Amino acid sequence: MALPHKHIGVAVIHNDQGEILIDRRLNTGEMAGLWEFPGGKIEPGETVEACIAREIKEEINLDVQVGDRLILIEHNYPKFRVSLHVHWCRPTGGEALAIECQEIRWVKPAELGQYQFPEANQAIIDAIQRS
Repeated sequence: MALPHKHIGVAVIHNDQGEILIDRRLNTGEMAGLWEFPGGKIEPGETVEACIAREIKEEINLDVQVGDRLILIEHNYPKFRVSLHVHWCRPTGGEALAIECQEIRWVKPAELGQYQFPEANQAIIDAIQRS
């Protein structure tokens, strides 16, 4: 039986200080309490860029400019598979707030390894640290 397949738009939001924004998932649902790069499910008919901009506004109250694609990750978890469409983003307005997450942090790329992320996110961290 084929696993459910989720297409997710993911933002790597970077500021002028060279920091990356990460958020901590709520303590409910899949991968509760882990850190992640913000984003969400791409709706039918929606572009990756439109999804990322919408999700970042909904989840953390930031307006972002969606830039170049950093990486596309295909990953199988036990109950589903994901395609993570990861783009660089820059904040253009709003104040970062933890609306749909426990907390948010701006961290240096070298510090990302100190946080526990879902398995599929390791490739994003590697790509950030290489760039």
